[in-house]
Amino acid sequence: MTDRIAPTDTEGHAAAPSLPGAQIPAPGTEARPAPVTATALLAAYRAGTLSPVDATRDALARIEATEPLVNAFVRVDGEAALAQAEESARRWERGEPAGLLDGVPVTVKDILLQRGGPTFKGSRTIRAGGPWEEDAPSVARLREHGAVFLGKTTTPEFGWKGVTDSPLSGATRNPYDPALTSGGSSGGGAAAVALGAGPLALGTDGGGSVRIPAAFCGVFALKPTYGRVPLYPASAFGTLAHVGPMTLDARDAALMMDVISGSDARDWSQLGPVAESFRAGLDEGVRGLRVAYSPTLGGQVAVDPAVAAAVRTGVERLAALGAWVSEDDPDFTDPVEAFHTLWFSGAARVVQPLGPEARALLDPGLREICGQGARYSALDYLAAVDTRMELGRRMGRFHERYDLLVTPTLPITAFEAGLEAPKGSGHRRWTGWTPFTYPFNLTQQPAASVPVGTDARGLPVGLQIVGPRHADALVLRAAHALYTAGAAGIAPPHSDRAYAPGEPVTP
Repeated sequence: MTDRIAPTDTEGHAAAPSLPGAQIPAPGTEARPAPVTATALLAAYRAGTLSPVDATRDALARIEATEPLVNAFVRVDGEAALAQAEESARRWERGEPAGLLDGVPVTVKDILLQRGGPTFKGSRTIRAGGPWEEDAPSVARLREHGAVFLGKTTTPEFGWKGVTDSPLSGATRNPYDPALTSGGSSGGGAAAVALGAGPLALGTDGGGSVRIPAAFCGVFALKPTYGRVPLYPASAFGTLAHVGPMTLDARDAALMMDVISGSDARDWSQLGPVAESFRAGLDEGVRGLRVAYSPTLGGQVAVDPAVAAAVRTGVERLAALGAWVSEDDPDFTDPVEAFHTLWFSGAARVVQPLGPEARALLDPGLREICGQGARYSALDYLAAVDTRMELGRRMGRFHERYDLLVTPTLPITAFEAGLEAPKGSGHRRWTGWTPFTYPFNLTQQPAASVPVGTDARGLPVGLQIVGPRHADALVLRAAHALYTAGAAGIAPPHSDRAYAPGEPVTP
């Protein structure tokens, strides 16, 4: 442990530079206003200054303008979305909104079931034929609260990697630079939020899959404590897989958590009812909280200097807000081998029912890890579980001393689209460049990614806040404190590359 990090008054974020974009108008202009939070939309509905139909038309227009560049959607159903928005508008006119999100446009990752259309999971092995009559629990809760469904967002095949490209839909690109990746596996949802194509996106996170794209796309994401948001059908990746929100800020995520944390009898592993709203203590700040800042996990991770600088500035702002911040590292070595055993075994289970013809349609990288996963024995799997349990014990003891842990979300900013790992990095698998995210899927802890700056190219940088299990509200509270202090959130993106009309942007 080192001395406490001194508070500073340094601004905790850097604005993205103005980049010339020929096809996507700059945010904040008359042609393309900056994205609006769900909280702001609801206030406007309540005041009668905006209609859910207006908000939905705006989101659909943004999709139409940006989809050829970014490729964030598998399916968009504008007609159905507008019909839902019109029903919502009538409820607001009567003063009878259906729930907490009535009329708010949302997107759903194409891993989660949504009735009325196919869930392809990024795979050509899944056929469109139905019936598709069931919502996943989180989708059902959004529907009950009046959300407007814009469409299904892209994912790598079965959500297997930390970037979003698949044989089904090609590569999803970064809103700040379409030559680069959005991250993954919830890359389509994060890109949609960044572009204003709905302020709320529902994603899944088995090793960083809401936090990775949030960091690359400059938005907020929360991986809740495992079981806090019910999941059905159960993931083949088992208790590594969480469901969580990707939003424009922490307040919107707290609002969304109030909805999607509702119980569902189909998930036998769900946690008990939430004691109070996630928004209840959101404004209480961080004064007096004990925060550990681990910039490199004890020297285990090489971090890009621009990332390190932005994250440290965010940490200094926490100290300025009254948190007791010390530079200290959790007591564990990289658990990647255990994670691979569990992850690759889960992938092998996903494709186990497929015959040779269907397997030939799979992403080659997925096929490779499935082969490795199929070779693990039950004892190999249980040894990985033992490693996971020990990691959980160590983090439990760590949080006896600290309320929160802060790290970079990722050690790098976005790299070339269509690749699993950056060129020249020496990494073969996506886990090589995500060492800050997957350990906390093993431990099931809540973890958020907060945008705190940009690098010299204007690419977003994420700061990760990790809490002990069940401390989701505390993680949201700390993130919200950064937003309130002006130390989180960056300028929305617009393209810095002009594509010729009709030019393909997927590999």
